[in-house]
Amino acid sequence: MRDALRRLQQLAERRLPALTRFRRPEPMPIELNRRRIYIVPTGFGIGFTVLLLVMLVGSLNYSNNAALLLTCLLGAAGAASMLIAFRALDGLALASVRAGQAVAGQPLALTLEFESTRPRSAIRLDLGDACQAFAIDASGKADVTLPLATRQRGWHPLPRVRVWTTWPLGLFRAWSWMHPEQSVLVWPRPESGGPPPRLPADEGLRPRLHHGEDLAALRDYRSGDPRKHIAWKASARLGQLLSKDFEQPESRPEWRLDWRELDGMDNEARIARLARWLGEAHAQGRRHSLWLPGQPIEAGSGPGHYARCMSALASLP
Repeated sequence: MRDALRRLQQLAERRLPALTRFRRPEPMPIELNRRRIYIVPTGFGIGFTVLLLVMLVGSLNYSNNAALLLTCLLGAAGAASMLIAFRALDGLALASVRAGQAVAGQPLALTLEFESTRPRSAIRLDLGDACQAFAIDASGKADVTLPLATRQRGWHPLPRVRVWTTWPLGLFRAWSWMHPEQSVLVWPRPESGGPPPRLPADEGLRPRLHHGEDLAALRDYRSGDPRKHIAWKASARLGQLLSKDFEQPESRPEWRLDWRELDGMDNEARIARLARWLGEAHAQGRRHSLWLPGQPIEAGSGPGHYARCMSALASLP
């Protein structure tokens, strides 16, 4: 029965122009009104209607006023549930959509912010195969997070989102469509393996330690150490001379990731390799710069710099 109702709904959407006029993207905020909310009975609602018809025929045939009154009361409850299901969606507004970050092939987290002037319950949201239920309390706002499947890098327009409810008795299904006029950026997928980036020729000649101003550790006294570097308190406690060591590891040189150095590779292979190098530099905490055609990015580090570089890669033609 459920599959038959779903096929009936899909057929109605294809045949009735009123159901398909909102397939075009719309600027936000998107507010639902009576002209774009549609209601059909559920399988339970059809069975309930058949039961009411049987009760009506039986009560009239046997002139049973109590049974007739019960039938009318149940029919009124069913009609009221249809109105309540409509009001659960009427006036609901999609205020904004926020997108997370994900590489191609991984789900991208979409956060949809809904607003309403009154509390609402048991509203469901469908995005592809994902479904999420939510409610709006007295604050008038609710954030719903859904995963969006991704396949390739670049800018992708958001698909249509279906909002529906069967509240309160499950007799009727009220639904509508929202199609935000917004695109999300999907990062490129890094290659699984490959050579490391080319480092400066003098990197191996640089000393690994340098003298700093902060105390790094205590070591045994060496002949020639300045007296001011002797840790007198620690030496007295241990019974041997100890010196303060101010040598600290030298900061590692930055990686210069250059599009031009990957000659002989197609564009997508270049992007995948640069994405892998960016991930390795970010994981190691190295400063790194990125040169892309028309948009060189200066050296930096941290999550913000990594996101900027990956977004630049994803935006390439």
